[in-house]
Order: sequence, then structure tokens, then C-alpha cells
Amino acid sequence: MPERKINRLKVVLAEKDKTNRWLAEQIGYTEGMISRWASNTKQPPLDVLYNISLLLKVDIRDLIESNAHALKK
Repeated sequence: MPERKINRLKVVLAEKDKTNRWLAEQIGYTEGMISRWASNTKQPPLDVLYNISLLLKVDIRDLIESNAHALKK
């Protein structure tokens, strides 16, 4: 099964010119955990994703990959 990209954290952090370290300091997680989330190795809990969206000033939907293409099959 191919790797699924579920979140867009890495992309949004880059768009906002923020680093994994910055996010880790803001939300109290390790930089390693942020890296795993950004690489889609692990997924952040929904409440944490919500808090990240507030910090980055983006809609939470901007942090999640759409599944619209899969629904059309």
C-alpha cells in the first residue's frame, strides 16, 4: 500500500516561513514529533491540529489533504 499523505503540515509551515522547532516550542512537543507529523509518519491528534491551525492562522482544513479524488471513484 502506498504511503498516504494525510496532513499538509510541512507545506503550511513552509508557506508561513515557520520551522519544526518553532512549532515544537509553541505547542510543547518535541521537534522529533513535529518532524514525524510533517513527514506523515505519524499524525497529530485532532485537538493539536486545531491548535496548530490557530497558531498558523489558517483554516484547519488547510492542514488536511482532501480526499475528494477518492470519493469520485
